[in-house]
Amino acid sequence: MGNLIRRVLIRILYGKGGADMMAMLWCQQIILGKKTFAQVPAKLKEQVKELLIDSGCEELAEE
Repeated sequence: MGNLIRRVLIRILYGKGGADMMAMLWCQQIILGKKTFAQVPAKLKEQVKELLIDSGCEELAEE
């Protein structure tokens, strides 16, 4: 069962659209104050920064 969950998570994270979904999740968490931009994984930083700017929250896209 654990192997199935792992495969599903990998498909979500690295499959088509997975990075977009993760970037949106990070953006939401930053806007809600639960995470900071400094905590965003390096692979997602550019996308998250764009989303924050598009959301009018560019001040949250600082390290």
